[in-house]
Amino acid sequence: MGGADNIFFDLAALKRLGAGAIVGKTVRIRKPERAEIGEHAIIDDFTYISCALTLGAYSHIGANAVLIGGEGRITIGRFVNIAPGCRLICATNDYSGGGLVGPTIPPEFAGRAITADVTLADHVLLGAGTVVLPGVSLPEGAATGALTLVTAKVKLEPWTLYAGVPARPLRRRESAEILEAARRLAAARGLEPS
Repeated sequence: MGGADNIFFDLAALKRLGAGAIVGKTVRIRKPERAEIGEHAIIDDFTYISCALTLGAYSHIGANAVLIGGEGRITIGRFVNIAPGCRLICATNDYSGGGLVGPTIPPEFAGRAITADVTLADHVLLGAGTVVLPGVSLPEGAATGALTLVTAKVKLEPWTLYAGVPARPLRRRESAEILEAARRLAAARGLEPS
């Protein structure tokens, strides 16, 4: 089944695999033709991906992360770090009723699905175990503490640290040195400016 150093799929099946990118041997991408991996990005082992994915340059998805959403899309910018055990969900079932729920249910008996893309802008940091629900767009430099729940109802600001269930703002993050380091790295490696 696998190939080119992955046990589940052939890395050549990816829509795009940037130079220097690393995809762990036990990463499972259900539809690799819908996945674009940027330059020097890393996806650690035991990660599961079942939706369309764009992962920006120099971004990292930690071990045991789950990115799910059927026909939905998760877009991750550059210089993003997703710590181990995070869950990014861009599609789920409506649990309020209207039909049966689960992947084994034929469509004519199923309830309504909720699908809304998830976006993480450049320099976003997700602490271990963070859960991001459908429709969330984390702005540039936003960060979460461990075990934070981010819903589309939470108004998120750039360069702000959030924590809690649901996510609440804690404090601002300093951006000047981070942006300057990213600018220097992009110039040194020939990346397009953000």
